[in-house]
Amino acid sequence: MKRVRAALEAAGDPVNIREMAEGTRSAAQAAAAVGCALDQIAKSIIFRSQDKGHAVLFLTAGGNQVDVEKASKLAGTALGRADAALIRAQTGFAIGGVAPIGHLNPIRAFMDPRLMAFDVVWAAAGTPRHVFAITPDEVQRLSGATLAEFC
Repeated sequence: MKRVRAALEAAGDPVNIREMAEGTRSAAQAAAAVGCALDQIAKSIIFRSQDKGHAVLFLTAGGNQVDVEKASKLAGTALGRADAALIRAQTGFAIGGVAPIGHLNPIRAFMDPRLMAFDVVWAAAGTPRHVFAITPDEVQRLSGATLAEFC
């Protein structure tokens, strides 16, 4: 959570991190806790590139699922499931709390255009119990994500 807060502060963005007593491990849990639409949750889905073993981040609307074939075409490599060790090493976050920003190491990222339909989206803030509000434009800018269809 500290790296997410620092990334928001460094960008001059308002820091609106909330702790949710009931947890926010899934998009449905996060939406219920925050009181927003499911698609307003910006899920951080991480895959492992099969050629180099690097992590690739896909930010998607809460109700959408990443199509691995489309995602692989975008990434230019076959993608597979990333394990907890790769996710932690790349981002510094545990599964269920991966934020779109504040990673330990740079990560290639793509963003679901569906998120752009909202004034505000909510994303994990580095733990399974913390979320933060941000505009879609700002999350795209701060994450360096490329807008692309992959769902």
